[in-house]
Amino acid sequence: MIEEISIRDLGVIRSATVPLHPGLTVITGETGAGKTMLLTGLGLLMGGKADPASVRPGSSTAVVEGRMHLPEGSAALERVLDAGGALDDDGSVVVARSVAAEGRSRAHLGGRSVPQAVLADVAADLVTVHGQSDQVRLRTPSRQRAALDEFAGPAHAAVLEEYRASWAERVQLVREIDELTARAQERAHEAELLRLGLAEVERVDPQPGEDVELQGVVARLGHAEELRGAATLAHGALVGDDSGEPQETALVAVDRARRALEQAAGTDPALGALAQRVAEVEIALGDVASDVAAYQGELDADPARLEQAHARLAELTALARAHGGDVETVLVWSRDAGLRLLELDDDGEHLRAMTQRAEALGATLDTLAARLTEARTAAAERLGAAVSAELDGLAMTGARLVVDVDPAEEAGAWGADTVTMSLVPHPGAPARALGKGASGGELSRVMLGIEVALASSESAGGSSTFIFDEVDAGVGGRAAVEVGRRLAALARHAQVVVVTHLAQVAAFADSQLVVSKASASSDDGGPTTVTGVSAVTGDDRVAELARMLSGQADSSVARQHALELLEVSVGAR
Repeated sequence: MIEEISIRDLGVIRSATVPLHPGLTVITGETGAGKTMLLTGLGLLMGGKADPASVRPGSSTAVVEGRMHLPEGSAALERVLDAGGALDDDGSVVVARSVAAEGRSRAHLGGRSVPQAVLADVAADLVTVHGQSDQVRLRTPSRQRAALDEFAGPAHAAVLEEYRASWAERVQLVREIDELTARAQERAHEAELLRLGLAEVERVDPQPGEDVELQGVVARLGHAEELRGAATLAHGALVGDDSGEPQETALVAVDRARRALEQAAGTDPALGALAQRVAEVEIALGDVASDVAAYQGELDADPARLEQAHARLAELTALARAHGGDVETVLVWSRDAGLRLLELDDDGEHLRAMTQRAEALGATLDTLAARLTEARTAAAERLGAAVSAELDGLAMTGARLVVDVDPAEEAGAWGADTVTMSLVPHPGAPARALGKGASGGELSRVMLGIEVALASSESAGGSSTFIFDEVDAGVGGRAAVEVGRRLAALARHAQVVVVTHLAQVAAFADSQLVVSKASASSDDGGPTTVTGVSAVTGDDRVAELARMLSGQADSSVARQHALELLEVSVGAR
């Protein structure tokens, strides 16, 4: 429930703190005094849209703070904790909303800054608001169906949740099936191209690094004479040629240097170490000479082999160019293409599996829809009887609410039913759909009757606070008294806050708040209007009820009538 709301610089309200108690609280006051601003403040705390125009003229920011008590284990409490909000020691949470005149708004929940939508989520489980716009919504079949579903109870709600989950899954499956079917030709064409590409790769059969290796082969075979000459020259320089003539080769020179150093090493041992190093050079030159000789032996200027290498390299180059890279690129594409082809070839099986699942879900939905229809039909009879009993007490003797559950043209996300609520205003009169024939006053009482029926049913336990904005519009006299009585009955199960102009309704309240306006000086010294909120009890409350009855708080007749109303209301509170 909402324990308190504080408002600063919102509309005509400069500063006001409004305590809200359990039971029925009515908010009264002259027209234009600012009652609407109280509801606007409550709306902001519940995540409603912020209007910069509601900021009090001359102020930069309007601020609304509220304290709510959250039931243990409620979804609202869990949402607060998920958002990182902190609870006070008594289990209550502070909610705040600020609206800047330049258009920005901020929301805080339990000391943490949160998006506006989080406040709306929390309020959805705690507060139900009814006003003239809600009566308009009651005219729509979807709103009527929602009211019936709520009345049907938790077992029905569980079936409905299961139905909606199955419906959502089937919708997604059908969307995927349609997409696969629509793209079947495109995917078949893609698969054919992949097969052709893979067949070409398989035919060429490229090996990792083969193109690089062939490039080396072609380079050697294409320049065999030039390479042979270089190798011959190098070999001759190292070890000499086959002419038999003495030559100053690298090995001969190094050998001579080694011998000279070894001979002098007896005089200076340091030269022995140098001789050893020269000997190592001699060995390395011998190894190089052997490798050069081997290279000469392997070097072959075979034109046929060169042509074969050119042809293979051209084939690999063409394949690589087709895939935008080298042989490694081709091999990567081949691996990925194989996986993609498996996926495409599996589409048929996947499509069959999805179709079978969709058919199974269809059968499940048919079964669940039948259970929903059965539960709604039974609940419709009970709701009609309960609301009709309430209407009889709301000075609509003989009026009946008829709730019809008919097959819809096609099943939807909420089942296969169309719910229609109709009002029979008096015995013998034809039923008139609420969306077409009911007046505003009739709708007000029907709506109140539904809320009382919901609060009194097995499904009670949803919203803990109800806010009614002029639910008594269009009623008066005895009907107004009965509206007050029913509001008081609803308040036995929940916190009820009502904005009303009728003393007959206000008399049934457990607490009454009066909104009044007065002239004051603004910050710049000019005149301005401010609104205050005060609780009235005793003689003050009698005077306020008398004002509501006759417009004169000091009228003895009106005061006597006010006292009579208070006496009548005692039994209902």
